[in-house]
Amino acid sequence: MLLDTASLYFRAYFGVPESVKAPDGTPVNAVRGLLEFIDRLVRDHRPDELVACMDADWRPQWRVDLIPTYKAHRVAEEQPSGPDTEEVPDTLSPQVPIIESVLDALGIARVGVPDYEADDVIGTFTALAKGPVDIVTGDRDLYQLVDDARGVRVLYPLKGVGSLQLTDESTLREKYGVDGSGYAALATLRGDPSDGLPGVPGIGEKTAAKLLAEFGDLPGIIAAVDDPKARLTPSQRTRLDASRPYLAVAPKVVKVADDVPLPDVDPTLPHTPRDPAAVAELGTRWGLGGSLHRLVTTLGA
Repeated sequence: MLLDTASLYFRAYFGVPESVKAPDGTPVNAVRGLLEFIDRLVRDHRPDELVACMDADWRPQWRVDLIPTYKAHRVAEEQPSGPDTEEVPDTLSPQVPIIESVLDALGIARVGVPDYEADDVIGTFTALAKGPVDIVTGDRDLYQLVDDARGVRVLYPLKGVGSLQLTDESTLREKYGVDGSGYAALATLRGDPSDGLPGVPGIGEKTAAKLLAEFGDLPGIIAAVDDPKARLTPSQRTRLDASRPYLAVAPKVVKVADDVPLPDVDPTLPHTPRDPAAVAELGTRWGLGGSLHRLVTTLGA
């Protein structure tokens, strides 16, 4: 089981009231929510191995070099617009080191790799896996890893993690008209404003799926642009032709890397905490109470 950790603690942060605080008044809603997520996932799915995959770099420069708008708006959102800007206190970022300390004390493998996003870490673990893989994420980008033949599926939280959409190839074909291997091409054509990917103007999700069904893949679609007999509308041909520079680089940006240099870690799910004293100290210091106790109990079971 591979966790898109930031995706999960972000959901926990907004799903658990900020009134949940440590004894010193520090909000720990994301910490407690994530621990409860992991407890539920382990109880419901019983993975043999579990890795909390982290964003060592949420906006890698190599992706920005290819598409400068990649996540650019998120950088802008983090910058105050002027002296009169009312800054909202950031109560999530300070919780991330607490999350990392608790995971380490429990002995749950935690992996982030410089210059790569958590998605890339997940992609590489998935490529190396010898058995079935469950990817837990609220990010549709990872749908491209779904592979029925290898037993790779995405568990997409609909509400907390008690309600998960089990996403396999039939789910993707029903909803998007593509399988896992075609999802990255669909995302490239469609674009994604949340990631600063412009896509091909006028090519939405349904049109992208139709083009892929007709021509197979992105190279096939580009070849069709140069083939006057290919069944493209004049506007599609014009827009795709104008988007050649984007289509030449976007696939590398959209594709989840599968060759990240992973550290040597043991992903085996621990049955007892690696550092019981640290677990007890962190639980008391941050007021993690029943959330941490339940997870320790679940791991032991």
